[in-house]
Amino acid sequence: MDKPLVGILMGSDSDLPVMEKGAQVLTELGVPWEMDISSAHRLPEKTAEYARTARERGIEVLICGAGMAAHLAGIVASHTTLPVIGVPLKSGALSGVDALYATVQMPPGIPVATVAVDGGKNAAYLACSILSIKRPELAQRLEQFRETTRQSLLAASLALQDRLARPV
Repeated sequence: MDKPLVGILMGSDSDLPVMEKGAQVLTELGVPWEMDISSAHRLPEKTAEYARTARERGIEVLICGAGMAAHLAGIVASHTTLPVIGVPLKSGALSGVDALYATVQMPPGIPVATVAVDGGKNAAYLACSILSIKRPELAQRLEQFRETTRQSLLAASLALQDRLARPV
């Protein structure tokens, strides 16, 4: 595998189903990634070290998913100047709104781009958009993905209109 460009962190293994969706998007678009579990509160030293050494390992964008207090993205952003994308996660009976607020409300100078609750896929697409600034081949793959999506939706629209035009 090529050297990872995206680092994916999550607070616990219960976050894996959402974060794997982002990893799948990165794989489909040909972007190498790495993934680990590192809790902001339960493994603070590991989390800080991961963030501090990411750039020297070749990582260019970090995606951090966490629920409940959801401090992972903010802690990571406080230890690096790389772009950090936060993925607030639903946790048990909690809707994820608490995690959304914790992820998006960062102090000036420590920004975290934040996607929707359980938005692992969009975090990966945003990471790819960032990486595509200096990678024209990735920009082309992203545009092809969007065009395929547009064509699929247009076909679904035509099929619906055709179905609605027929008497039942």
